[in-house]
Amino acid sequence: MDRLIVCRTCAGGADFAAAIQARVPAGVRVETVECMNLCETPVALALRGPGKDAYLFAGIDPARDRADALALARLYREAPDGRIADARPAGRLRQCLVGRVPG
Repeated sequence: MDRLIVCRTCAGGADFAAAIQARVPAGVRVETVECMNLCETPVALALRGPGKDAYLFAGIDPARDRADALALARLYREAPDGRIADARPAGRLRQCLVGRVPG
């Protein structure tokens, strides 16, 4: 199962995770974790899946980035190896990417 992981230590992180929980695509689980070490640019979000590349994002705005986060989760779910070839549907989150870790 793919995981969309949100830092609950970031202000608004836990509420953001709760708001998108019921709307993520099938096969994606929303989790929260303690500090992801991106405190200067909250909210932090990661995507991980078995055998897939992992992604780390920072600067997520809980009020305006919900739809983009859901689009990103769909793109990730549809990418067998986790590599998102065209991230345009993820909107502003393309500019929030901190890094990708090969799977």
